Amino acid sequence: MFKSTWRVAATCFLGLLLLAGGTICAQQFDPTPEDQKSAQVVCQLVHRFHISQKKIDDNISKKTLKRYLESVDPLKLYFIERDIQVFRKFEKELDDQLLRGDVKFAFAVHQAFLERVRRQVKVASRFIQAEHDFTLDESRIANPDHLEWCKSAEELDERWRKRIKAELLAKKLDDTKMPEAREQLAKRYTNVKRFAEQTERSEVLQRYLSSMTHSFDPHSSYMSPQTREDFDISMRLRLQGIGAALSSEDGFTVVRQIVPGGAADKDDRLELGDKIIGVGQEKGDIVDIVEMKLSRVVRLIRGKKDTKVRLRVKTAKTGETKIYELTRQVIELKQSAVTSVIIDTGKRIKGSSGRIGVINMPSFYRDFDAERRGVADFRSASRDVRKALDAFNKDGKVDAVILDLRTNGGGALKDSVEISGLFINEGPVVRVKELDGTITPHRDPDPGIAWEGPLVVMTSRMSASASEIFAGAIKDYHRGLIVGDET
Repeated sequence: MFKSTWRVAATCFLGLLLLAGGTICAQQFDPTPEDQKSAQVVCQLVHRFHISQKKIDDNISKKTLKRYLESVDPLKLYFIERDIQVFRKFEKELDDQLLRGDVKFAFAVHQAFLERVRRQVKVASRFIQAEHDFTLDESRIANPDHLEWCKSAEELDERWRKRIKAELLAKKLDDTKMPEAREQLAKRYTNVKRFAEQTERSEVLQRYLSSMTHSFDPHSSYMSPQTREDFDISMRLRLQGIGAALSSEDGFTVVRQIVPGGAADKDDRLELGDKIIGVGQEKGDIVDIVEMKLSRVVRLIRGKKDTKVRLRVKTAKTGETKIYELTRQVIELKQSAVTSVIIDTGKRIKGSSGRIGVINMPSFYRDFDAERRGVADFRSASRDVRKALDAFNKDGKVDAVILDLRTNGGGALKDSVEISGLFINEGPVVRVKELDGTITPHRDPDPGIAWEGPLVVMTSRMSASASEIFAGAIKDYHRGLIVGDET
């Protein structure tokens, strides 16, 4: 039955794609004129300004297709070889389509993916409830880099059987009772289907255009407006909302943390464990958010400072349903900022007090908007690191500094240069090659050193971009010791 169903689905999708003139049409989830314009602008910018000066041609088209399919189905759990062959009929056409703003292919692939998800979740449900013989000697390839697309629906179902069996076995080894393990996996794959069906148009476009830009280099990406908003928040360490950290559990949005000083904290009614089941603005209906993807819920709750948001809440203590009206405020993300602490090691350091100043820097953040507006005390990682070093110097008994970049994935280049300058007297930190071949050095902007003592920089495989620039400068100037994994 599954085999014939798959053939019908593949044939229908092929009919969707192979329309007159070789064009494609995505049903139910069509791109907008704004999406088409975005695609054209991104192509123009990449063609004009990318350092490689590559053209958007058939070669880029092939790479875009490969990267897009891998981003849609990275674990090779939904599409089969027959689907891939259909998609590959367009591997030399995507460049021309993108240049004219035609992104229908991306949405057609997404529609096909949704159909495959619905089918495979049904297959998963069948295997979750099946009896498995855990004494058999079986193996499976878990690394998707070592997997090929399955040749048939039967082969794909076998891949799923082994996957579900391995997941049930893992839970069994964790002493989870089999009925509970089956229930947990059933919920997991129900959520997989639910989240796939709630994919927004902007997410499809972002994935597709980023697949194209990644064909030029892995660090160039297209951000949707929602992703750009999240990026700006991470750089300025500030948002406007109610001040509550939320999680998604079994279809419910659950309060996991109340930010001290935020709107929810001051209102004092929302509590940990409460389930938010509806969100409304100051006027209008309250929208039911049960089973809604968390990113969409967050966007409903966020809003401009001093505006009101209404929450329909099922309380953790009594299970009652209540409606709270909160006034949004500016929330400072202190947990994402630079922090510092002095660790007293006792007498373990010969000839010194044994006090170590430790600075943890999660990212090279910088409030670009406030800086552009001329705000004198705008927030930046370099300013916060300087404050920490000034405190160490004022204390007068700190023997060495450890700068922890183990979870720092990068950020503002300017802050990487400025923070490097806190540890060197003067000189270039990094050189940037422009499109015309001009090489511009980015130098330490301020003469003098904020910390002259011993320095250790801690890195890991998660340290990247601006972290690597900073660590490289410290190493080049023999200013400190770099400790940890390769970045």
